[in-house]
Amino acid sequence: MYQSFYGLTDKPFQLNPDPSFYFGSREHRRAMAYLEYGLHQNEGFIVVTGEVGTGKTMLIRSLLGKLDSHRVVAAQLVSTQLDAEDTLRLVCAAFGLPAKDIEKSDALLSLENFLRSLARDGKRALLIIDEAQNLTPRAVEELRMLSNFQVGTNALVQSFLVGQPEFRETMCSPHMQQLRQRVIASCHISPLSEEDTKGYIEHRLTHAGWTTDPLISTDAFQGIFRFSGGTPRRINTLCDRLLLSGYLNDSHEFDAEDVESVAKELMEETFSSGRSFSSGAPPAPLSPLAEPQEDSASRQWTGPNLVLSGAPQHAGEKLLAGLQADSILERLGRLERSSEVMVLLLRQLLAAVEQSDAAASPDDSPLESQGTPESGSSVSSCPDEELVSPVDEDDQTIQAFPKRDTR
Repeated sequence: MYQSFYGLTDKPFQLNPDPSFYFGSREHRRAMAYLEYGLHQNEGFIVVTGEVGTGKTMLIRSLLGKLDSHRVVAAQLVSTQLDAEDTLRLVCAAFGLPAKDIEKSDALLSLENFLRSLARDGKRALLIIDEAQNLTPRAVEELRMLSNFQVGTNALVQSFLVGQPEFRETMCSPHMQQLRQRVIASCHISPLSEEDTKGYIEHRLTHAGWTTDPLISTDAFQGIFRFSGGTPRRINTLCDRLLLSGYLNDSHEFDAEDVESVAKELMEETFSSGRSFSSGAPPAPLSPLAEPQEDSASRQWTGPNLVLSGAPQHAGEKLLAGLQADSILERLGRLERSSEVMVLLLRQLLAAVEQSDAAASPDDSPLESQGTPESGSSVSSCPDEELVSPVDEDDQTIQAFPKRDTR
């Protein structure tokens, strides 16, 4: 919509990762150096983490574009919360191997034969796991076992694990010691600095045919950094809306006031659920577009969300804390309903079992005719509870179970 208005040849701030727009900031150059070092080593694991929207997927796609397909066979897998066997099947499918309805042993044999055939042809296998924070501990262990595939002293497959900071918590658990010993390099991608934020915006605009139209003032760049926190995805969201606002208002220049106005709109739309700020109130110094900066002592991990345990200092943090609390309450409600259904099913199952036992027992049950079992029989009892005792006619062994209340 605004491309023709500003004479652009492409949409510069699209959210989907496009390697042609890759910007080598200081953080991303460092992460790319780790990945290239790992490729040179041709063994072990490389771990790259970063907050949501910091450009991890863009980094991986840029790396894949540099690889020589005649020498390296790469497979990328976006992990989900699957068990170990399903993860192994996804690895096979990522390398183009049959993976549907096969046993784990068959999948391992197929994968090992494939990797050995690559080695015979002078090729290497690279496995990239994106969203690694979703991997279960058993799935991570299964991936570690793949590193045992070797020909002589050369590993048959190398793995890059890319995910959010939560994956570092998984890596630090005691049962991950063997995996940690095989990690040859690890790095964390931080948000962009103010200087890199300005360079990032100009790089993407230039790649889309920008020739200083629109004109962006220095304080506008500063405002974008302040409201985005230097996170590339948030920069894209804010700048895309800024260009749209300029098109609608027939504007060819942007200053700090324009950035603040657009950031406030995004804040209200995304975090306020339609509630507007009170008139005359000054804008929060930090938009919710930027990550609240707390140390590890001021936050509590409760699963996929962070609950701010300290008093929020800004309006954006209050809104974010409220959204997270609503999300947790909703999940607790779903869990409670699922538990109720499970209890009901268990009660029905127990009632059916008791009815089946009662129908199978003879009328002259030994429990009715005698208080003490015959010699050679064994009784397992629970004191102060009524017993329901099915009888095995072959060995006359009485097994006593407490009768459960199915109400």
